[in-house]
Amino acid sequence: MSESSNHYQTLDVPPAASAAEIKRAYRNLAKQFHPDCNPDSDDHEKIADINVAYEVLSDPHQRRTYDRLLYYTHVDNPSPTPSPQATQERQRRTASAQTQYRRRQTGRTEDEHLERWVLQVYQPVNRLLHQILQPLREQIDDLAADPFDDELMDGFQTYLDECRATLQKAHGSFRSMPNPSTVAGVAAHLYYCINQVGDGLDELERFTSSYNEYYLHTGQELFRIARGLRREAQAAMNLHE
Repeated sequence: MSESSNHYQTLDVPPAASAAEIKRAYRNLAKQFHPDCNPDSDDHEKIADINVAYEVLSDPHQRRTYDRLLYYTHVDNPSPTPSPQATQERQRRTASAQTQYRRRQTGRTEDEHLERWVLQVYQPVNRLLHQILQPLREQIDDLAADPFDDELMDGFQTYLDECRATLQKAHGSFRSMPNPSTVAGVAAHLYYCINQVGDGLDELERFTSSYNEYYLHTGQELFRIARGLRREAQAAMNLHE
C-alpha cells in the first residue's frame, strides 16, 4: 500500500460511509486476504493495514479523531504526502497489528497441532493401553485355577498374543506424529508406559514356557507400573483441557 493511502482508501469506502458499510467492506477484504480462504495470500502488511483501518474506523471515538487528523493534514498539506506525525502513527499501528496477527496465527497453529495430536496419538494410544492392561487380573485369576491345564494356558497365551498386536498398534500411533511441546510430559508418560507394557509381556511370555512364578509376578509388577504411568498421562492431559 502506498504511503498516501488513508484508512478509507484501504477499505475502499468513502469518508461518509456508514458503520455498516465499513463493516461489510472489512469482512469482504478479510475473506479475500485470509490464508484459509486464499492460501496464496501472504501479504501480511496488507492484512495488517486492513485490520488497522477497521480498528480505527469501526470505533466512533477513534474515527472522529482520525477524521480531524485527516482533515487538518489535508488543509495544512494538500499534497499526497501525509504529515510526519500521521506517518509515524500509521507505521506504529501497522507494526502493532502485524505483531498481533503473527501471535494469533502462531497460537492458532499450536492449538491445531495439539488438537491433531490428541485425536491421532493420545486418545488411540490411551485406549489401546487400557485394552491390554485391564484384562490381566481376570486372566491371571482364570489361570490360577490350574496353571498346568493346557486349555487355560492356551487361553492365557491367546491373551498375550492379542496384547502384542494391540501394543504394536499403540507403537504405530505414538510414532505417527511429534508431540507438541506443551504436552511433553503426557507424551513421556505414554512412552514409558508402552515400554513397561512391552517388558511386562516379555516376562509373562517366559512364565508360559517355564511355569516359573517369578516371571508371572514380575510381569504383574511391570503392568502395575504401566497402569500408574497411564494414570499420570491422563492427569497431565486433563490440565490441558
